[in-house]
This record gives sequence, structure tokens and C-alpha cells, in this order.
Amino acid sequence: MKVLISVDMEGISGVVHPAETNPDRYDYERGRALMTAEANAVIAGVLDAEPDAVVWVADAHGPFRNIDPEKLDRRARLVRGKPRPQGMLGALDDHTDAALFIGYHARAGGGPAVLAHTMSGDILDVRVNGRSMGEIGLNAAMAGHLGVPVVMLSGDDTACAELGELVPSAVTVAVKQALGQAAAIALHPGEARERLRRAAAEAITGRARVTPLSIAGPIDVEVDLYSPITVDLATLVPGVSRAAGGRTVTFTAADFAGAYRLVLLLVQLATIKPA
Repeated sequence: MKVLISVDMEGISGVVHPAETNPDRYDYERGRALMTAEANAVIAGVLDAEPDAVVWVADAHGPFRNIDPEKLDRRARLVRGKPRPQGMLGALDDHTDAALFIGYHARAGGGPAVLAHTMSGDILDVRVNGRSMGEIGLNAAMAGHLGVPVVMLSGDDTACAELGELVPSAVTVAVKQALGQAAAIALHPGEARERLRRAAAEAITGRARVTPLSIAGPIDVEVDLYSPITVDLATLVPGVSRAAGGRTVTFTAADFAGAYRLVLLLVQLATIKPA
């Protein structure tokens, strides 16, 4: 069987501040080490349950170059770097049997939640058929489009609740309790890793009980953008329109894969600043 572990950083135990998640900040190396260690715990749990599984780990934070390749469990394959077709779900395909989201965070506006946002600080909200979705929902629906169930998520308690509303039968592990955007009560990293390993084994063993999150097309999407410049750029994309109010763009995609790719493009357009 093939298993994809998508690993973000904001939901890792002990991580609460941007200084721990930004490669240019002083405490990043600690955050990177904690992220790599939690990935290893989950790899071990997956292989406890299915020793012959092929495990892919997608580095899914920021530049997608955070997990230390030399310290990652050598039994896994690491997907790193960007841009790539599936974004945070690099290497996901319809041959994947299960996906696990590790170190994930809640959507923008979903607080109290640690380091909550949606894709970037330039995206204020994404609504799919009228429902607000962050990275958890968007990635779970993209996996579901390919028939892949999301069987486990770890992060703070708010992130766990977010997946619970979408995929009630998935296993969740709250490695910290959110007190705010940059504060939490966290498990000791060693305790978090032990729980993650047990939970990963449980999730893989019970994967047949989890139904993939499937959203049938056509898909109506609204994206609230921080910068008016990004709105201007977005309207240059065929099919994208400016909504009333000047900060929201809308489009309709034939299926969720098309919607997902266009949201990823909008995230990249938001990085372009006026000359």
C-alpha cells in the first residue's frame, strides 16, 4: 500500500510563534527539528501497522524545504521543493491508499488557534460552494477527489475539530491546546511523538472506516484577498472575476482538482508586489 504523510509546521507540538516557522528567524532550527521528529514518529506508526507500506512524506510548510533529509526515517521517501502540482500534497495520486496530515493548523478566522491562516497571510478566506475552508478542508477535498481518505490529523485542538467536522471518522491528535494566535499549552515533544506513533498505527489499521471527502462539481469558489494588487492580477486569469466590494474574486471549476489548482495559483499571485 502507498501512504502519504503531509507535514506542516504550525501544528507541531511546542511551536507557537512565527520565529519558529520562518527560515529567516532565530528559532527556526528548533521548529525544523521538532517537525522532522514528529514526521518520524508517524512514519514509525504507519510501518508498525503495515510493515510493507510505501511511505511518502510531503514537506508541506512554507518553501517545502524544512524537514531535514538526513534525519528523516530512511524507510520513507521525501517530497520537497516547490512549485509542484499537488502543493502540500506532493506525490498524491489515485494509487494512494491513505493520507495523514501532521502539524496542520486551523483556517484563517478559525481561532482561537495557533498560527491560523489559509495558505498565506494574503488569503483572508476561501469559500467552496459557500463553505469556508482552510488548508485542512482544501487538502482533504483534493485527496477525496482522487478517492484518498484522510485518516489522521495532528495539530492544536482547533485544527483537530476542523477536520472532525469534515471527516468525523478520522483519528485526530491534539498535541497542544490553543490559547491564541501565538500561545498554547503544549504536550512535551516526547509525549506528543509517542501519541502520534500510536495514533498513526490506529489510523492505518482502521482506514477502511474513513470515507474520502468528495465534493462534486461544478465548484463555485470565492477567495477574499488582502491586497488590491492581487485582485487586479487575479482578474487576468481566464474565468476569474472581481466580486462586489473589491477584495473578493470568484470562479467556477468543473471539478475540485481544477478549483484546487486555481487557488494555488492565487496564492502565488499574492507574492507579486508592485514594481
